Amino acid sequence: MGKTSPPTIVLDSGALIAWERGNGRMRALIREAQRVGARFVIPAGVLGQVWRDGARQVVLRALVNDAMTDVPALDRVLAEAVGTLCGRVRTSDVVDASVALLAKRTHAVLVTSDPGDFRRLDPSLRIEPI
Repeated sequence: MGKTSPPTIVLDSGALIAWERGNGRMRALIREAQRVGARFVIPAGVLGQVWRDGARQVVLRALVNDAMTDVPALDRVLAEAVGTLCGRVRTSDVVDASVALLAKRTHAVLVTSDPGDFRRLDPSLRIEPI
């Protein structure tokens, strides 16, 4: 019998803000994901949207620094794919497009406060609304 690998979870800015503000549903989701060894992906653009003062953002900093958290850069390959997606769906939200593409590429569950925005970008995404 094969083991199933732990899930990958992509977090958007709404999810990180909810986590930081102590949203009960978000806290429970993160704790359960940590319990099962989930990998978290926080796209670099998302981190830039929410990061203001690491000295004050203790809860966020702890999640970002966790060994199971990746913060992938917006490199040339991803940037070109993001631009193509934005052109295809006629949006200019580069950060949301990068979130959608990373969720798709990593076969992740996307945790978001804006599920409609992401369904517009890719209706096939696995989304967990908060």
